[in-house]
Amino acid sequence: MKMRMLVALAVMAASAAGSYVLSAQSSQMSFFITSAGPGNGANLGGLAGADRQCQTLAAAVGAGDKTWRAYLSAPAADGRPAVNARDRIGQGPWYNAKGVIVARNVADLHSDNNQLTKENSLTEKGGVVNGVGDTPNTHDILTGSQADGTLQPGEGDTTCGSWTRGGEGTAQLGHSDRVGRGATGSSWNSAHPSRGCSPDLLAASGGAGFFYCFASN
Repeated sequence: MKMRMLVALAVMAASAAGSYVLSAQSSQMSFFITSAGPGNGANLGGLAGADRQCQTLAAAVGAGDKTWRAYLSAPAADGRPAVNARDRIGQGPWYNAKGVIVARNVADLHSDNNQLTKENSLTEKGGVVNGVGDTPNTHDILTGSQADGTLQPGEGDTTCGSWTRGGEGTAQLGHSDRVGRGATGSSWNSAHPSRGCSPDLLAASGGAGFFYCFASN
């Protein structure tokens, strides 16, 4: 009986220590890839809906005290100017769920100095996003952006209707593992356009409707 109590106490202590470490890491976390989208492909409910998803996921792991913004660009509409992803996310620095710094500021983030790799571009839970060679590959990340973090230009749609379409349309994507074909295949934020906006069409090229979230404060 005494031995069982000691074992139980040891398990409780280990669990408490693990929770403390997770809490400490979450309090520092200021960047993550969503572990889940709202559920309708690239229809995120617009920028506001994407921001809510960032906030909800962050709060679930104890980081809801920050103001979270989705790294997404959007075109001008209804008299409002175009939105650039780089202008939505604050000034940095940004840390992942394990406390590793991924970029010191906006300029650093959009340069070769950033530390956005498969190992560092983690979800809010600290998980690694599947990449090339994994099943399924989900490294396509919604951004609607060029490599410099501004709106991806083009005659057609590059943001799935300002992130309100879950069917027809297209969106510019980045590669979270920075692996891919062609000159832009290694870009974390501007690798190629999607095949469409629906869950099935996003999955067809290696995506699951995930996007980047940054703490803006």
